[in-house]
Amino acid sequence: MTDIAASTSASQSGDDSGRTAHHGFVMPGQRTFNRELSWLAFNRRVMEEARNEAHPLLERLRFLSISGNNLDEFFMVRVAGIKAHQLQGIEERSQDGLTPTQQLAAITGASQRLVAEQQAEWHGLSRELASRGIEVVHELTGAAKHRAALQRHFVEQIFPILTPQALDPAHPFPFIPNKGLAVMFDLVRQSDLEAVRELVMIPPTLPRFVRVPGGASSGDRAVYVAIDTIIPMFADLLFPGFTVLSQGSFRVIRDSDIELEEEAEDLVQHFRTAIRRRRRGRIVLYEFDADTPDTLIEELMDESAGEEPEMLKPDGIIGIADLAQIVGEDRPDLKFPPFTARFPERIRDHGGDCFAAIRSKDIVVHHPYESFEVVLSFLRQAAADPDVVAIKQTLYRAGDQSPVIRALIEAAEAGKSVTAVVELKARFDEEQNLHWAGQLERAGVQVVYGFIEWKTHAKVSMVVRREGNAFRSYCHFGTGNYHPVTARIYTDFSFFTADKRASRDAAQLFNYITGYIEPTNLEMLTISPHGLRQKLCTLIDDEIAHARAGRGSGIWAKMNSLVDEAIIEKLYEASAAGVPIALIVRGICCLRPGVPGLSDTIKVKSVVGRFLEHSRVFAFGNGAALPSRGAKLYISSADWMNRNFDRRVEYMIPIENKTVHDQLLDQVLVANLIDNEQSWVLNSDGSYRRMEPGDKPFNLHRYFMNNPSLSGRGDTLRKRKDVPKLDLARWHG
Repeated sequence: MTDIAASTSASQSGDDSGRTAHHGFVMPGQRTFNRELSWLAFNRRVMEEARNEAHPLLERLRFLSISGNNLDEFFMVRVAGIKAHQLQGIEERSQDGLTPTQQLAAITGASQRLVAEQQAEWHGLSRELASRGIEVVHELTGAAKHRAALQRHFVEQIFPILTPQALDPAHPFPFIPNKGLAVMFDLVRQSDLEAVRELVMIPPTLPRFVRVPGGASSGDRAVYVAIDTIIPMFADLLFPGFTVLSQGSFRVIRDSDIELEEEAEDLVQHFRTAIRRRRRGRIVLYEFDADTPDTLIEELMDESAGEEPEMLKPDGIIGIADLAQIVGEDRPDLKFPPFTARFPERIRDHGGDCFAAIRSKDIVVHHPYESFEVVLSFLRQAAADPDVVAIKQTLYRAGDQSPVIRALIEAAEAGKSVTAVVELKARFDEEQNLHWAGQLERAGVQVVYGFIEWKTHAKVSMVVRREGNAFRSYCHFGTGNYHPVTARIYTDFSFFTADKRASRDAAQLFNYITGYIEPTNLEMLTISPHGLRQKLCTLIDDEIAHARAGRGSGIWAKMNSLVDEAIIEKLYEASAAGVPIALIVRGICCLRPGVPGLSDTIKVKSVVGRFLEHSRVFAFGNGAALPSRGAKLYISSADWMNRNFDRRVEYMIPIENKTVHDQLLDQVLVANLIDNEQSWVLNSDGSYRRMEPGDKPFNLHRYFMNNPSLSGRGDTLRKRKDVPKLDLARWHG
């Protein structure tokens, strides 16, 4: 088995390798792991998929670029927040006892090691890509043979857009936006030998990599050259009469979090102003090309006096996230085989009538294996159906080309009562959501922005339909966003039900968001910030009582992050009582498993593969060992984090229909537990160990791509006997 150290073992244990089994990021006696270091451990697992030779070559490059983008966002939000505390002298400690300064030191060490590993992987991938006909050049020497073709492109497509700026007392240092890329030059004028320093900012409209046009690419071979390589290559055209002494490329990462002013009277105007302000946030990180001279680095650091940014100087390419552009190369032989999501047969059995299918029985649609088109069909049918009188919808992230928005607009234009709860605080989607809010309002949709201090993270849609002399409501509860693009990448659940109890609860949830009317006597839903943490603690307490009474017990939970201290302590209590606990936590996990006397019965794993595991589902044995027919089963929009319990509007709903229950417990959770091809086990020291398939390989993504879900089967598929049964005995922990 391959052992991957989870983060800053060197800074806390004296080990410099960053890849050892016996060093993680836990200090002696700690009950929890550091949140930030646990996140870096997750991003390391993402980066490790770039080394996974089971993946096609361009998919490995995609994982590498994702890890780069993840790290950018980590600095933009998490590091920026800790840095702000440090600069303001706020000594609030993390849950594992570190001050902001100590956390930053640990983060810097871990980030530097992660970046070094990213660059090492990039060097290897670039050689493999070249051997398969895709060459990526980011050095002047490598680009020289393509000079003629690149010069034509530079003169016609790049030169007119560039604006060199002198740096001297008459020309103050210009503002560089977040994620901005620039090249600095030290020049000397040939006529009088006067030294000049120039800055060339690369406009975001220019692609990071230029595919060498015309004859430079022969046959099927594609050659890409980095734009920050092309510009120095033609410095003589950009600076005629000057000699280049030195140059270096750099990029800037700025604080991109939006601080919400609770007294803001106009939330929309506040966010429009805040978005503009975010582009000018404090500099958090400089990333320098390895060849950048120290004099140029000193110039930039002097310009940032008082901001104290972090600095990275990788041995390779800066802005590794930009490699995503190369992934777009038309080489299907170097990508995952195409996958077409299934449309649930049970809806086809009802002639495509979503309402009739939901009326007959609850259904869960498992994305991306089953198409997001079901959700769109549900909303389009509601928009076109003359018997539908009202639609209520939450919108957290909807994408930039949203068929969901179009369906809501069509419904409003058809005279239906349409309410859309648009979350302005969806990080990095604020501007897009403001745009959609304006479109919806112009169409006659009642747009509500929810709470000032809380995010509305619950994914709920409610359709009210006149049927005879009464009204019936149809509800959709999602674990993912109403986003057709991410629904092809993220694993999520869409739960459809016409249960009257769920409908009454959903109506109260919407009234709470739109009118601040706190729900009372909820029949199925549990919501945050009113009671979700307490409900989970009660469910865990029930398992403790079962175990102490000698009855069967167990907790299985799948989520994206586990941070909340109260839940972690309650899980430790359950472990002490002997409750078997299996957690599938894709990203951050602050719980420390497998510690004698603390968490003996707790096992934690993380699944990282072709699809991003995003669904949340929780199972409690209820007096029997899992899996069992009597288990209490829930899906939710919430991870087990402080913010989800205290600062977000979330839901959790029980799954009672037998078929759906079997699908989520016996198919989804068991498949996640027995997966051994794309799983990592969390050790008690914070390190992660990649599982080895051995002689019984199982890949949960491949399984669901090839087998229908239980609740979506129609009459034909229900008769099939060749759907393999998942055997929990294959799970070796």
